[in-house]
Amino acid sequence: AVGIVQEGLIRVELMVKGHHNLQRSLEDLEALHYVLPDGSSVALSNFITFHKNSGPVQIEHENGYRKSVVQSNVQGRDLVSFVEEVKTRIENEITLPAGYSLAYGGEFENQQRVSKKLTLIIPITLFLVFILLFVSFKSLSQAILVLVNVPLALIGGFIGLYLSGEYLSVPASVGFIALLGIAVLNGVVLVNYFNFLLLQGYTLKDAVLTGSVKRFRPVLMTASIAALGLLPLLFADGPGSEIQRPLAIVVINGLISSTILTLVILPILYLMMYNRKSRASS
Repeated sequence: AVGIVQEGLIRVELMVKGHHNLQRSLEDLEALHYVLPDGSSVALSNFITFHKNSGPVQIEHENGYRKSVVQSNVQGRDLVSFVEEVKTRIENEITLPAGYSLAYGGEFENQQRVSKKLTLIIPITLFLVFILLFVSFKSLSQAILVLVNVPLALIGGFIGLYLSGEYLSVPASVGFIALLGIAVLNGVVLVNYFNFLLLQGYTLKDAVLTGSVKRFRPVLMTASIAALGLLPLLFADGPGSEIQRPLAIVVINGLISSTILTLVILPILYLMMYNRKSRASS
């Protein structure tokens, strides 16, 4: 800590953080070199005086209990697996005295809270979407056919997270929810147009081929506009970029996979569905 900032009644510690090698000793910090504009370097100890100080002891309380906070920044891996490993090692290597307990807060606590809400919200959302599709198409099979687009979008989102080195987080989860709506929209556009062409007297094969060709541009434009709108978030590097980038990565890559696979797989599934109906009726 290099100082304290007072914000109203809140005292915020100013912390200087660097590579983990700098945290070993004061001597390592003194030996750190600063690169000058001309390319030469100078040790920090030449113009900064380092010394250790003893500060006042502060005993923090929460809900009437004394507490001690251990902070950690997680890099290079996902937060959940890190916390699970910490829990396992603490259980195996540390025996807490009577009256002591551990709690995990910060971003992990927020992520767990949001995850619990999403496990309730996502199924309800999918069910409501299914009901709307069923009412719109008046067909159970077509409603299910449109919902098949959702996994097609998720594929691209997960591939994008893997290739970018990001992990499943709260912003990424929000991105997957946004993908759900876009993927369903693409499916509705195609299936609705296939149905329209069949009513116009097209054969099944001609309706699917013609519909896929004529709806190619609208589906592509919808995905492109949404993806282009998220490009600034994808390349953001300022404050808040750690929230914006995972969301943009999931949505953009999900749009790519959803658009391509929808235009290829959905017409095939539509043909298979109607061929099966024809055989069943005959």
